[in-house]
This record gives sequence, structure tokens and C-alpha cells, in this order.
Amino acid sequence: MAGSNCGCGSSCKCGDSCSCEKNYNQECDDCSCGSNCSCGKEEEMRSIIALVRQRECFVQAIRRTTCVPSSLAVNQTNFQASSFLTTLISSTKSPEETSIGSEEEEEEEPNKCLSVRIEKLPKGVTVGSALQSWMGDGFPVHGGDVYHAINRLRKLGRNKRALELMEWIIRERPYRPGELEYSYFLEFTVKLHGVSQGEKLFTRVPQEFQNELLYNNLVIACLDQGVIRLALEYMKKMREFGYRTSHLVYNRLIIRNSAPGRRKLIAKDLALMKADKATPHVSTYHILMKLEANEHNIDGVLKAFDGMKKAGVEPNEVSYCILAMAHAVARLYTVAEAYTEEIEKSVTGDNWSTLDILMILYGRLGKEKELVRTWNVIRGFHHVRSKSYLLATEAFAGVGNLDRAEELWLEMKNVRGLKETEQFNSLLSIYCKDGLIEKAIGVFREMMGDGFKPNSITYRHLALGCAKAKLIKEALKNIEMGSNLKTSKSIKSSTPWLETTLSIIECFAEKGDVENSEKLFEEVKNAKYNRYAFVYNALFKAYVKAKVYDPNLFKRMVLGGARPDAESYSLLKLVEQYKP
Repeated sequence: MAGSNCGCGSSCKCGDSCSCEKNYNQECDDCSCGSNCSCGKEEEMRSIIALVRQRECFVQAIRRTTCVPSSLAVNQTNFQASSFLTTLISSTKSPEETSIGSEEEEEEEPNKCLSVRIEKLPKGVTVGSALQSWMGDGFPVHGGDVYHAINRLRKLGRNKRALELMEWIIRERPYRPGELEYSYFLEFTVKLHGVSQGEKLFTRVPQEFQNELLYNNLVIACLDQGVIRLALEYMKKMREFGYRTSHLVYNRLIIRNSAPGRRKLIAKDLALMKADKATPHVSTYHILMKLEANEHNIDGVLKAFDGMKKAGVEPNEVSYCILAMAHAVARLYTVAEAYTEEIEKSVTGDNWSTLDILMILYGRLGKEKELVRTWNVIRGFHHVRSKSYLLATEAFAGVGNLDRAEELWLEMKNVRGLKETEQFNSLLSIYCKDGLIEKAIGVFREMMGDGFKPNSITYRHLALGCAKAKLIKEALKNIEMGSNLKTSKSIKSSTPWLETTLSIIECFAEKGDVENSEKLFEEVKNAKYNRYAFVYNALFKAYVKAKVYDPNLFKRMVLGGARPDAESYSLLKLVEQYKP
């Protein structure tokens, strides 16, 4: 899959520039990853790759953190560009479910890829057996194979397997371990056995490798485990040794302090970064921009972007993706369109993450011609993910081409198969937005018949469909059924959930149902979605239709962080008429 891993030990699909000299959207299964070479000099090629990577991947051994998840959970894995905003709401997946998705992204021959051999090992079978089998087939174990395997295992959340692999490499020494090997060993030791074990391991690492890279990894490991004070102590020690602190450390610190009660500490993190003369990096600004976007603070997003430019950091396609999506969510479509054009100009290769974002944007902006063009590029990939099918389905529905949306969903069903509730929710959302409740019920029955359980997202979509069809009692019933199911905070704060909820509020407002409008308004308020004037306007309409006066509406809007627009003032004047 284009835009996957370049094999240098870092995940480049996030759009962050990779410091290796390969294309950042290079496929994982070609010879540049050290996994398979079609030329006749395979062994020589592997040796060269291993040596080159020892130099190229110095910084890549430190786990990249290019952005922050919308839930702001400090223990989340690396943020991908495709999760800036999706038109789907998916719950947190287990490593097993993630592995299903990864199989969609990459299909590699087990006989020629060490990573796949390790991934396919049955439970209870050691990594050593896969390595023995690999060498038994005449393949030497080189650094390139190990880096590729580690990168894949980390991505899949298989930390235990990754640690097994590094333990075998350090113990059996198929080649001389270097700083990368010890860095990986330290990383996964801390993940599985805690910081104290990591510190003990650090002292046993050969002195020549107790260097800048290993210290940076130890600091990041401490931050990942929430031991911030210890991390700061090691950073102090690094200054004493004259070692540079990686920008990735500051990225982790910022994410750690992104929780509501700690946001003020981010300014201190940035000041510390400046004092340490750390080189400003685009990923740090992406985190700051995304934090503000998640808070629905357009001014904050633009402030972080301006800070990037003042620091002399060149924005890339990910920067413009964040800007375009933030403005599209705020319904500032002219600005969103301008930033979408910037994405097109700054695109580097056929990166599926960026193309997915472009499909979402074209769907929101009503640009069917551009949407068709982008989808044709994605279809040209060797492997098209189910996620891309779903995004295309919703995007075509967004531009009003329902027939094409249905065709794509059926195509996905035939090509990829139906494996999770999310796939049904996608088509369900399309029908419910248009009030096609009979079709939506048909999808729901098919989902139940295939053995998939509806989740809170399913019922939220059905509630909208019923409300659009003026079946208010049924809409309320579906809201109640969904509320009885466990729903994570990240889902409740996701844009698709909030937009669906707002659409239901608008339906209630048309009926003058102030009580239920207010109940749902509390949901969007908790996610700070009420910073947009159009959200309050929907609530004001409920008061207008119900002919109910509330003297605090304007005050609530201002204190909620929204700027009243012309429609707001007009609606408030109408409400004033009902003053007793």
C-alpha cells in the first residue's frame, strides 16, 4: 500500500517528512525495505541496506509522534494523517482487530518477508523459531529485516513479539547489534516490564551505545509510562553530557500535558524546548494545531500555524490537511477550499492518507469532479482498504450522488467483505441523513442477520433517520437505546458524532421541542462543539418555534465561546417577542 512504511524504522504515512532518503510513500514490500529484492544480488543488496540504515535511521529509532489523537488520551499510539477527521466513527480496536486491517494494507509473501513470518506465528510459538526457519531457507538476518519487522510489530501493538525479537537479536547476535538494536530493546522492555527494568537494562548496555539516541528513548519511555519527573531528571542529565534532546521528547511532553487540567503547562514545555535550543519540527506544530482543532478553536489553530511560519518551519500537506478540515468542520467552506488547494500543491506522491482526506474534503465542498479523480487514483493502488471505500461512499453521498455511493458500498462488500459494524454504519448514516428510513432499516436488518451487533453509533444514526422522517418517538427511543451502550469519550467528541447530534437537534427544533433540544445540546457543549454560531442558532430555533422566551440565550452563547452572526441576532430578536 502506498504511503505505508519506508522501512527505515519510522512510519511515514502520517505525512511527516522522513529523514531517510526514500520516498515517504514507498511500499513496504519492495527491496528497499530489506525484505525482498528481485535483482540477482539479493545478499549484497541486503548488506548494503543494513549498513545504510544504521546511519539513516539514527533518529528514526525514536518513536515518532506526529500528532495527537482527538481523545487527547496520553497513552494513545502514533496519530495518523487519516485520523485528522474521518466521516466514520470507529471504536478503539484491539490488536487483533488492528491486525485484520493491516492485512488489508499489505499482502506480502511469508517466504520472503521476515515480518510476516513473525506476525503469522501461532500463539505459544517463539520468535526464535521464525528466525531459525528464515535462516534455514537461506536468508541471513540483517538490520533492514529487523527494522522493518519492529516497525510493523509496533504498528500492530504486538510489543511482546517485538521484545522477543530484540532479545533474540541481542542474545544470538546474527550481526553486531548497534545503537538502534539497543534502543528498540530498551523501548519494548519498558513497555512490557516498566521503567525500573528499563533503567536496569540501560546500565547494562555497552558504554559506547549509552549515547544521545538511547537517552532520548529512555526519556520517551518514561513519558509514555507517565513518569514525568524521572523523564525531566534524565533530560537534565542529557544537558550535562551535552546531548541534544529530540523534538519527539517535547512532542510527548505536550501530549502528556494536553489533558484539560494541564493545558497551561504546554507553554512551559515550549519555553523549555526553546531554552534547550531544540530544532523546531513540523510535527510539534501539528500537535499544537490539532489540539486546538479538537477544541473547535479556529483562532487557536491559526495561531499555531502562524507560530510555525515564524519559526521558519515549512508547512507540509499534513499542515494544510489540519487547516482545511478545521475550517470545513466550522462550515467556513471558502477558506477550507483554499487550504484544500494548498494540499493539492504540496502533495508528495500518492499517499493514501492524504488522498482519504481529500475525498472527505471534496465530499464536504461538493466537488464531484475532483472526488472522482481522487478516487480513481486510490483505485489504481494494488490494494484498496475498506476504510477508503467507506470514505468514498460517504463522500459521493455528500455530493448528492447516492447511486454511486451505493455502488461503491456493494463493491466493497464483494471485494473486501463485511467484517465489522462500522461498514454497516457508513451506509446507514447516508440513508439516515436523507431521511430514507426504510432503506436504513433494511441495512440494519442485514447487519443483524449477518451477526453484527449494533453500537451506540448505529442507534444515533437511526435516531437521525427517524427524526428526519418525523418519527420523533422512535428517534427518542433510539437515542435512549444508544445511551444504554458504552460509548467512549473519544467517540462522543468526534466530529461525525457531533454533526449527527446537531442534525437531530435541528429536527427537534423544527418541532419546537425545547426540552429534547436542550438535552442533546449538553452533549455538544461538553465536547466544545458549541463554539460555532450555527450550533447555538439550531438551539435558538427551538425557542422560536416553541414561542418560548429565555433572557439568558445571548449570554450563554457568548460565554460558550461562540461569536453571534447575523442569523443569531435575528433569531434572538424573534425570541424577544415572546417576552412576557
